[in-house]
Amino acid sequence: MTTPDNSPPPRQGPRPLALHLGLQNMLWLSSRAALPLWRSGSLPWNPDLAAAADRLRAAAGGASLEDLTAALDAECRSRLTAFAAGVRAYRAHPGRRDLADPPVVWREGTTRVLRYGPDEAVADAPTVLVVPSLINRARILDLTAQLSLMRHLAGQGIRAYLVDWDAPGEAERAFTMADYIAGRLERVLTAVTGLAGGPVQILGYCMGGLLALALADRRPADTAGLVLMATPWDFGATDSAKIRMIQAAAPQISSLVDMLGELPVDVLQAMFASLDPFLTLRKFRRFAAMDPESGPAAHFVALEDWLNDGVPLAGPVARECLLDWYGANAPGRGAWHVAGRAVDPRRVAARALVLVPGQDYIVPPASAAPLGGLLPAAETVTLPLGHIGMVASGRSRRMLYEPLAGWLRGGPWAP
Repeated sequence: MTTPDNSPPPRQGPRPLALHLGLQNMLWLSSRAALPLWRSGSLPWNPDLAAAADRLRAAAGGASLEDLTAALDAECRSRLTAFAAGVRAYRAHPGRRDLADPPVVWREGTTRVLRYGPDEAVADAPTVLVVPSLINRARILDLTAQLSLMRHLAGQGIRAYLVDWDAPGEAERAFTMADYIAGRLERVLTAVTGLAGGPVQILGYCMGGLLALALADRRPADTAGLVLMATPWDFGATDSAKIRMIQAAAPQISSLVDMLGELPVDVLQAMFASLDPFLTLRKFRRFAAMDPESGPAAHFVALEDWLNDGVPLAGPVARECLLDWYGANAPGRGAWHVAGRAVDPRRVAARALVLVPGQDYIVPPASAAPLGGLLPAAETVTLPLGHIGMVASGRSRRMLYEPLAGWLRGGPWAP
């Protein structure tokens, strides 16, 4: 996409910007309100923070409340200024994605399938169908020339087909999860196994892991192996406060979906921000101090461009994810049904690999790990990485790309 003068479109983000600015100001105002209580010793502290509070009080010494207030104001202004500088630097950064797409081998509606690696004439190439989340774009798996799981697999002689969902079109806005899995994704698998000449391995990432698992359960004869990366299953194992927050917001979310027919990008981004409300503020303050021509700055921009170029979630799918998965823990209770049939990992007999990021705050390890005990032929590997960091960080190539390629070629997981 370009503007009328052929220049790249202006960057958005971090989205939703008003939320992040509001959080920064809320932190300032709430800290100011709490300062007198803290100074007098009457502020109730979380027991886990009591020791830090004692150290902070000792460091303040005999400073007056006026001096402490002035210092607090100066620190908050400094942080807000650094955040704003980081946002301006990000929006002005010249870096833009310049990777050409590989061949498109299948298309239906807004969905297409991209082929990385050897073409179908190479009969003995290991083949994998990669299923990303319906939230955010598939290119997190093909982020840059240096950080691309898809291009690494291709470079190892593996033929990898990536499902690119794109934003829902007119038809997809009415899709249920069954429409995606028992409909479109099954047709993708039929096409890919036809191109490969037989069963293929299936890899799912994040929410895409649930889709991949359901697909493998429905099509065992076409499934040669299954890889689940950062895939949630037991939603009851996540932070109960976050679950209660989603349950409390369910009526408002349902009304919004009824009105718009989808769950908008900024609402999704706000929900992710609630997992760590001040993460974006910290990230952009750090970016403000980076050399804009450095590799870390280029990586930051590529990742933020992906994050801020999100896609809405079809209304019926949003309801199922938020109300049935997070609200009722349907998968973890064995009550998640696709097209009238319960999804049961215990029926998936294919060789399987469950990859659990140990530092994941989006899909906590306790939510993902149970799949390793349910899949009959699964190996579970915990990686010291985060949810996004497992596929798009400086350690991804060594800790994920290389051992995964070996596993897909039929070998053991060998970090």
